[in-house]
Amino acid sequence: MIVRHDVLLAGLDACVATAAYLAPLVLRFDGVVPDRYWRNFWRFIPLAVVIHVVTNLASGLYGRMWRYASVDEARRVVLAAIVAGTIIVVFVLQTEPRALPISVVVSGAVLALLAFGAIRFQSRLFAFRRRQVATESRRVLLIGAGDAGSSILKDILGHPSLGLRPVGILDDDRRKTGRSLHGIRIFGTRAELPSLVATLDVDEVLLAIPSATGDLVRDVAALCEEAGVSLKVLPSVREIVGGRATARDIRDLRIEDLLGRDQVATDLDSVREVLRGRRVLVTGAGGSIGSEITRQVASFDPEELMLLDHDETHLHDALLGLSGAPATGVLADVRDRYRMIEIFAEWRPELIFHAAAHKHVPLLEEYPEEAVLTNVIGTANVVDASLVAGVQRFVLISTDKAVRPESVMGATKWFAEQIVRSVQGSGCVFCAVRFGNVLGSRGSVIPTFLGQIARGGPVTVTDPSMARYFMSTREAVELVLQASAMSVGGEVLTLEMGHRVNILDLARRLIRLSGRVPERDIPIEVIGPRPGEKLVEDLIDPDEEPVPSGYPGISVSRPAVPDRPTLRQALRELESLVQEGQSGRLAQRLKQLATGPHPEVLTGGPR
Repeated sequence: MIVRHDVLLAGLDACVATAAYLAPLVLRFDGVVPDRYWRNFWRFIPLAVVIHVVTNLASGLYGRMWRYASVDEARRVVLAAIVAGTIIVVFVLQTEPRALPISVVVSGAVLALLAFGAIRFQSRLFAFRRRQVATESRRVLLIGAGDAGSSILKDILGHPSLGLRPVGILDDDRRKTGRSLHGIRIFGTRAELPSLVATLDVDEVLLAIPSATGDLVRDVAALCEEAGVSLKVLPSVREIVGGRATARDIRDLRIEDLLGRDQVATDLDSVREVLRGRRVLVTGAGGSIGSEITRQVASFDPEELMLLDHDETHLHDALLGLSGAPATGVLADVRDRYRMIEIFAEWRPELIFHAAAHKHVPLLEEYPEEAVLTNVIGTANVVDASLVAGVQRFVLISTDKAVRPESVMGATKWFAEQIVRSVQGSGCVFCAVRFGNVLGSRGSVIPTFLGQIARGGPVTVTDPSMARYFMSTREAVELVLQASAMSVGGEVLTLEMGHRVNILDLARRLIRLSGRVPERDIPIEVIGPRPGEKLVEDLIDPDEEPVPSGYPGISVSRPAVPDRPTLRQALRELESLVQEGQSGRLAQRLKQLATGPHPEVLTGGPR
């Protein structure tokens, strides 16, 4: 069906076809056309116009959105003009005497082809001109000439509104050097980056490799820093919606990109088998780890998902972050033993992810009673409620600070691990999953540094030698779910965190990511370790003798099983000290119970 716009386009085709045949006729006779040819031309041109318009219609050149025209539409324009031109030439050849010179007819058909194409592709042609003008200030050098690089490059070239002008490509495959991709030359490997930035006047580098490892990102970031140019990246493969990268996926470099590790494959089938159709309860569901657990669990079709937290705002936000899963919020505190038993008896959860905990080391050194009430007594309450309700599987979210703890926080998490493992064999699979720092969690070092940078500094580092393990929240939770699926009970499952990151180096990286120069724009101040902080954290106690789990990224250890009566006696002692308000004595006794080569709760008596 031809709409009003197409009628106008057909009329325009008729006008340009007339002009296309008229121009060579006038030029053929230097402006003095014999009367015979004039008369023949005005009889010929209506037929020629009809042939062209009908052929265009038959070839589908009307009713299209030419702003998005592709090679297929270009072929149709050429084919229609060739067919129409052939018909017209054959017709003229059969006239005696010749109605018009053949040179005029052939030239007219060629001009008609060019005119029809120009009319339809003018938006693309003008867009190209606009792109040349608009992108002078953002000249982009791409790294990666693979599938993602090709897709991104094509998308950039097709969307001038993005304000990007690709001027070159780098790829570590030397066989591609000297070739071109979508008309953009491949100059060499990434080692050429600093010199090319100056030669091509590059404003921005785009790492178009979604599967880039942390080592590759760090190397490219260092080259960009050397060249004095900003770096943009594509999200990782698992972050890209639909699996295909587009120019709109381009984002700024983040610290997790620099600290990134090779992607660990998760056995989704085993995780789905454990979670699908089950009632799952997450404590501390409003926290950084808890909320990510709820989001990922929701994707595995649980029968019901319960979010428990004592913070109203965080619980509300976590519920808003879920979609497509039957989720219920429970506003309660794990410190309340009878409330936990009441909730568990009512909801009858089958799987528990216990993420509720206080975690800030220096603050808990000052308020050890709060740490004990939530991290120790709260864990005991949730474990007891799970036993009463007949929970099938219980996963404690632990920390590297529980290994040979020196802080109140670490000692309380050590106790939490002992509580969980002490009840294994009671009909429920209990395990603890231990890992280091997660990027971007509330109050962690990275948000703290970013806040200090935003205020103009100084960035405060406790010690130049301090180092920590880091993992993205997403990957940590993926491995937590994997660990929960593989557990047979009683283990401590440790997530492999890669290499430790020096905190001073981390501060410098964050300052550079913010577009500043360390020490010049943002000062760095060493303030000394805070109470309870170790210089270096360990993930595994040397006495635990971990073994591979069979799953990449997870190791398994089975520490000595705590003596349950002694453990319960220790918990009663700690609870009594809390009630008496003896904070100093509480912190001392807590660390005494949890530290040393042979903690007494593991041996059944005092050392």
